[in-house]
Amino acid sequence: MSSTDYFYHPSAIIDPGCNIGKGTKIWHFSHIMPGSKIGETCNIGQNCVISPDVILGKNVKIQNNVSVYSGVECEDDVFLGPSMVFTNILNPRSAIPRRDQYLKTIVRKGASIGANATIICGIEIGAYSLIGAGSVVTKNVKPFALVMGNPAKHTGWVSEYGHKLKFDKNNEAVCPEEKSTYILHESVVTKVIR
Repeated sequence: MSSTDYFYHPSAIIDPGCNIGKGTKIWHFSHIMPGSKIGETCNIGQNCVISPDVILGKNVKIQNNVSVYSGVECEDDVFLGPSMVFTNILNPRSAIPRRDQYLKTIVRKGASIGANATIICGIEIGAYSLIGAGSVVTKNVKPFALVMGNPAKHTGWVSEYGHKLKFDKNNEAVCPEEKSTYILHESVVTKVIR
C-alpha cells in the first residue's frame, strides 16, 4: 500500500514490511515495525511503538506513549488510553533470551483500556469491556465487564456505549444512550438484538 493511502508525521519511523490500512494516521515520534498489520482508519498517537507481528483491527485508537508488543492483537474499535502498558513475557530477565516465549494477549472488539493501566500477557480482554485507569489486569476480562484496581477486580457491567448498566429484578438493563437491552445470566451479559 502506498504512503498516500495513510498519513504519517515526518518524525514517525515506518519500517519496510508493514501493512497499514487506508485512512490510518500515525503521529509524532512513533515507530511501526516490520510485520505489523494495522487496519483502516486507526489513529496511533505520539511516541508509540507497534512491534513486529502485532495485529490491529479497524478503527483502533491508540493514545500517546503506548507500546504494543509482539503477541498483542487488538480487534476493531479498541481504545488504548494514554501510557497504558502491555507485557508479553511473564518472567522477563535481561540475561536470558525469551523471544520465543511471547504470550498472546487479545483485546476483543470495542474494548477500552484506561490511562496508565497495565495488562499482563496471556489474557483476553472481552468485547466492549472497560478497564479503569491505573488498573493492573492479571486475568481474563468478560465481555461488557467493568474492572478496576490493583489487581483489577470486576465492579460492574457496561453497555456497548460505555455506560454503567443497572440491572432490574429480571436481570435486564437498558443503556441510557443507545436504548438497547442487556441481559445478565449466570455472570454473563448479552445484548438483545432486535
